[in-house]
Amino acid sequence: MMLSMKHAITKELPERFRIAVSVNVIVAKGDAYLLLRRANTGWADGYYTLPAGHVDGNEALTAAAVRETKEEVGIDVQPEDLELVHVMHRSNKEDDQERLDFYFLARKWRGEPYLAEPEKSDHLDWFSAAGVPDRTLEHVKSTLVKYESQLLSEVNW
Repeated sequence: MMLSMKHAITKELPERFRIAVSVNVIVAKGDAYLLLRRANTGWADGYYTLPAGHVDGNEALTAAAVRETKEEVGIDVQPEDLELVHVMHRSNKEDDQERLDFYFLARKWRGEPYLAEPEKSDHLDWFSAAGVPDRTLEHVKSTLVKYESQLLSEVNW
């Protein structure tokens, strides 16, 4: 029995490469950036990070950024008020998975930031790029410092 060309090609292809995609929102007020400290999640607890999360299927990057910012710090950001400022391709040594992180800058929003997910974070505050706590996720710290220095690159391995 002869296989169709489509079926024959499909059977020979290796499994497709997959990458985790996330959004990070740099909420800026003057020269200060909003960071929250992770807690009770089992991953990087005690470390500061930006409002961030994975992109859901069938979701635009800006929609994910708006959703994550609202879920984590309770503020409303409009998609048109987000500026893509950095893309980082990195290897996560902890789970051996490659990641593609999109960093958006938000200088305009509605509401007052608060810990909207107290079961996942225990502190929220404003920090300058030079004054981020030592216990800040390295990729977040390096992005803020590079952003301030205008030295952002597309790849960080």
